[in-house]
Amino acid sequence: MLVLAVVPLRAADAMMTQPAKSAQMSGLHYLAPGKPDAATLLAPPPLIDSAEQSADMDEVHTVYHAAGSNDMAAAYAEKKFSVFNFTPAVGTFFQSNSLPRTAAFFEKVQLDAETVTDLGKDYFKRPRPYTTDPSLANGKLEKSFSYPSGHSTESMVLALVLADLLPDKHDAIMAHARLMGWHRVQIARHYPTDIYAGRVLAQAIVKSFKKSEKFEKEFAEAKAEIEALKAVGKN
Repeated sequence: MLVLAVVPLRAADAMMTQPAKSAQMSGLHYLAPGKPDAATLLAPPPLIDSAEQSADMDEVHTVYHAAGSNDMAAAYAEKKFSVFNFTPAVGTFFQSNSLPRTAAFFEKVQLDAETVTDLGKDYFKRPRPYTTDPSLANGKLEKSFSYPSGHSTESMVLALVLADLLPDKHDAIMAHARLMGWHRVQIARHYPTDIYAGRVLAQAIVKSFKKSEKFEKEFAEAKAEIEALKAVGKN
């Protein structure tokens, strides 16, 4: 526990001018406050000035400079996203205007994931790659911290729940979520370790969701809505 207490303070010293996004637990829909807790679940990010940090930064440089224009464009387009970013992996029937219950359900799923992730960011206070190395700055930059990645966590949470609803599309859904997370490295918004931490946190969040009766009830309602729409499409 001593390491967890010291690492964020060291990172904060390098980020005195970068405000952290305040995260609150009061608006949770399916999670109990502090369940899961990113600060105790995740290992801390690499120490500043360590060989591990240098290797993480080197990979950001390699990935960023190798990224193609299509990957960059996709990454920028995903700055704001929802479960309906997975429509290409699921099928054209999967549209928000056709699935209002499902849309509302996944909005709450994503908001809970965002809250947990933001609390982790504010705890670890890891500077983003372009803050540490301004040569990586591109496009409109975020002011929040880097670890764990919100995009990686939220997209994987959405994917895990969506794959439970549509198990026949599991592999395509999971591949899409992993790509969304990796896009953030391609535009130097995150280190690879931020992305991997997000995937671990996502699994813990979904595991906690499944302890909620409200989540299970609304999951069943979303499943029924999806199945009804698919049945109409077959007729």
